[in-house]
Amino acid sequence: MTSAVTLAAEFSKPDVEYSLISPLLIVFGVACLGVLVEAFVARERRYLAQVVLGLVGVIGALVATIMVAANLAPQGDTAGRGEIAVEGAIAVDGPTVFLWGTILVLSLISVLLFAERHLEGGITAFAGQAAALPGTTAEREASTRGLEHTEVFPLMMFSIGGMLLFPAANDLITMFVALEILSLPLYLLCGLARRRRLLSQEAALKYFMLGAFSSGFFLYGIALTYGYAGSMNFGDIAEAITGRIGGQVLLLAGIGLIAVGLLFKVGAAPFHAWTPDVYQGAPTAVTAFMAACTKVAAFGALLRLFYVGFGAARWDWTPMIWVVAILTMLVGCLLAITQTDIKRMLAYSSIAHAGFILTGFVGLHQVDSFAGTQLSSVQAVLFYLVTYGFMTIGAFAVVTVVRDGSGETTHLARWAGLGKTSPLLAGVFAFFLLGMAGIPLTSGFTGKWAVFTSAVSGGAWPLVVVAVLLSVVAAFFYVRVIVLMFFSEPVGDGPTVTMPSVMTTVTITVGFAATVVLGVFPGPVLDLAANAGQFIR
Repeated sequence: MTSAVTLAAEFSKPDVEYSLISPLLIVFGVACLGVLVEAFVARERRYLAQVVLGLVGVIGALVATIMVAANLAPQGDTAGRGEIAVEGAIAVDGPTVFLWGTILVLSLISVLLFAERHLEGGITAFAGQAAALPGTTAEREASTRGLEHTEVFPLMMFSIGGMLLFPAANDLITMFVALEILSLPLYLLCGLARRRRLLSQEAALKYFMLGAFSSGFFLYGIALTYGYAGSMNFGDIAEAITGRIGGQVLLLAGIGLIAVGLLFKVGAAPFHAWTPDVYQGAPTAVTAFMAACTKVAAFGALLRLFYVGFGAARWDWTPMIWVVAILTMLVGCLLAITQTDIKRMLAYSSIAHAGFILTGFVGLHQVDSFAGTQLSSVQAVLFYLVTYGFMTIGAFAVVTVVRDGSGETTHLARWAGLGKTSPLLAGVFAFFLLGMAGIPLTSGFTGKWAVFTSAVSGGAWPLVVVAVLLSVVAAFFYVRVIVLMFFSEPVGDGPTVTMPSVMTTVTITVGFAATVVLGVFPGPVLDLAANAGQFIR
């Protein structure tokens, strides 16, 4: 009886700052409501209910994020703005709300892409019955009846919730939980393509197997880091590293293994093998969502962990990032040249961009923590993530409308002459490619200029030289597609363009407008990134 009273006296109710984490609560709440819709709403009404619910949820979370950003508490002149919430598990600071806003805006236009029905004759691009084996009577019956997998919307919302939690995690366990929440729905979504079912299922299986393997590395790294620091909290880990006397091997092994799990999610070499296969096999709407939003969330988590938790050990892990950045840019730029499928080419382009972002990441830790150049480096990386996200979603949205008799046509040979059959669409896609190449007056140029400048200011100029040279190589395969579209004769009847609904049209328009505006007038977004301040702990 006495021990029970003592235990009750020692127990204290945890404090949960609901207002600070309201964007997370809204997204996860909407995801749970989406599950209930699947259980209790008639099949013919689920599509409209899920689309409206998804849009309202993302917009609501975006409004909540703006309110959180407006009310962030100052933490002193050098510590930035923000608060530690949920008993130290979540850090809500300037970079967190900037990343939240970026993920939610990109997710909003991704929901529109998921909801597109005009391109498939009145149904979505997702399989009507995922459990049906490809080529069987059950699959044909599901297609004939026009069945739709509206479960993709709550799956998407759960993934968005994980993406919001990932860069806000302030301890290793929370970060791992966020990693799994964002990943598991994506494994399922990648296998739900209505057409080319075997390729889609293969992509999902590869992503799942390799993702589970990378999660194992991440968990083993957590165990070693805990063995070294005696804590999972980033602030405690930083203090242990600052006052370290021994255990160097344990620390470095933990950093290396955790880095494997995070670099896998951003598609950095040599952990990139899943990227081209998954990007090609997944439904294009899922590819767009995954390529943009997952990379933003994963780089946010990478920045927080290595700046806050492992910042004091930056001289130990910086050489690793140099090697990974160079290898990633090499793999992405050189292998993209050999690709004959537009989605695989964009996948290797995504890998190359991960290397360019890592260039700015190195600059982040090559300067004094409280110097102005350090803030400029955070600003550069955040800005690059914004520009990359809009270009990527816009480009994949264009891919969805270029078709032949059997659906999407992604082989480059089938894109020959697109500039003659549909000059407007080809021009928009060409502009996205020029932006990815970093041509002036596009957001891609401004983003590369920002990360390269921050890296040079941090003393990483040799890495910048390599990045600039490989940017020239990358320009070749982008320009090759432009030449193919405008200066080559169509093969057979040539590519056809299916008129999309207003939803895909809005997605392409927003991506195009952002690529133009952020290239010509980048100041407002750069200022927002600068006002985000620094990570707190």
